Amino acid sequence: MSAPPKSPGAPITDRRELVEYLEQGNKPADAWRIGTEHEKFAFRLGDNRPLPYEGEQGIGRILSEMATRYDWAPVKEGENIIALTKGQASITLEPGGQFELSGAPLSTIHQTCGEVSEHLAQVRAIGADLGIGMIGLGFNPKWKREDIPWMPKGRYRIMRDYMPKKGTMGLDMMTRTSTVQVNLDFSSEADMVKKFRVSLALQPIATALFANSPFKEGKPNGFQSLRSHVWTDTDPDRCGDLPFVFEDGFGFERYADHALGVPMYFVYRDGQYIDASGQDFRAFLRGELPALPGERPLITDWVDHLTTLFPEVRLKRFLEMRGADGGPWARLCALPALWVGLLYDTTALDAAWDLIKDWTEEERAQLRNNVPRLGLDTPFRKGTVLDLARQTVAISRNGLDNRARLAGMGDNESHFLDALQAIVDSGVSPATELLNKFNGEWGGDIDRVYAEYAY
Repeated sequence: MSAPPKSPGAPITDRRELVEYLEQGNKPADAWRIGTEHEKFAFRLGDNRPLPYEGEQGIGRILSEMATRYDWAPVKEGENIIALTKGQASITLEPGGQFELSGAPLSTIHQTCGEVSEHLAQVRAIGADLGIGMIGLGFNPKWKREDIPWMPKGRYRIMRDYMPKKGTMGLDMMTRTSTVQVNLDFSSEADMVKKFRVSLALQPIATALFANSPFKEGKPNGFQSLRSHVWTDTDPDRCGDLPFVFEDGFGFERYADHALGVPMYFVYRDGQYIDASGQDFRAFLRGELPALPGERPLITDWVDHLTTLFPEVRLKRFLEMRGADGGPWARLCALPALWVGLLYDTTALDAAWDLIKDWTEEERAQLRNNVPRLGLDTPFRKGTVLDLARQTVAISRNGLDNRARLAGMGDNESHFLDALQAIVDSGVSPATELLNKFNGEWGGDIDRVYAEYAY
């Protein structure tokens, strides 16, 4: 048994407390939940330009309208609303104004898809009044980095200064990418390890299925998922596919040690972000952090630090699946369905483990490196990623059938995979569909994507 958690205000004095924080994520299967998050680009109707924070057609105005019309509680940084909360759900902003719903922990895909639908209906209603649209893609299809307004959040100013020191595409990641992800639970350390390994190995398969970012600055960019490629040169300290997860002895302690080795970004105190970029959390534990000499971390500092790691799968007190591009409504529901089917049914999880258990570190790395460009056509052994995608979707569907979580009409959750089934049946990814339209009926006019694919 872990020791009871300390008060959030009690300084941490022992590395063991950091490990125990992760261990406290263990939950019995009947308490497992589904937390779906999705980002989208907001744009001004008429010229499709990205929105600033300020003004009548600004991101701040959207947040204010959401609070007023739909009873979301505003969260402020200084005078600016920078987030909204309602129950266990929140709406937050990415650095370039990407508008994100972080959904409540829910029991079924039926519920999470209903939550997504309600949210999109709300932003559509506000957008119709303000002359604003929103679109789900993995990478901004038209605008240059310098065209993207930055949101007024203190942590982003620190990251903006630090990112170019570590890679060439960190600022693109911050301002021009958009994703959909799902957060899922585990019952024990062994269960966490198995789910982590399966989901990490299969993350490139999800990237290929959801690849939806073939454009950059109005033209094809040579990738199926430019969003995924951007992460390969953002910051090697905090990104990647974590080979150590597959090593003997991996568990909560090993992940905590990994996180301790990742340089910090900031410390949050008294409503302000203090720049600690490049500094060492271990020094913080000793009371030797240059940014806050003599102080030791609070558990909230550890929680914040864990959010600044950006691997393909991220461990907090749950596991985050981070490999998919943002997309249209149906795929916002398909992403949680895919992973719930794979990870929340014992038979499906065993089948997924059997699929990936003999993949080598080199093979996993090749998938991670090649899928952003080649997508479903990526070679693997004697076949392609499309073959793996077919098997993965079939395993997930069996898992959802076995879960047998029924909606009011008696249907289970497996129909939420239909959007992915269409992709594996046709072999045509979302990115290829967009490219075919761009090179065909759109006549090279990138603005058509805003007209046809906005929510």
